[in-house]
Amino acid sequence: MPVKTVTLSEDAYAALAALKREGESFSEVVRRLARTGRSLLEFAGAWKDFPSEKMDRYLAFLEAGDRQSRAKLARELRRGRK
Repeated sequence: MPVKTVTLSEDAYAALAALKREGESFSEVVRRLARTGRSLLEFAGAWKDFPSEKMDRYLAFLEAGDRQSRAKLARELRRGRK
């Protein structure tokens, strides 16, 4: 089978390697991720081994973004009432 060489940044490689299942080649990972019409069941348990400290930081990041979005929306609404 013909092959192609692809260049990835180190962080992209690490992200792809983290998604790689035991016995799975990188080509298989890419094919799996590129499929359309994936079932939600494929995601079941995907976060179960995610470190709780890292999850806490991630949730704090999301909450900060939500606060910023709400503040921006409030500013825009106040500006529209003037």
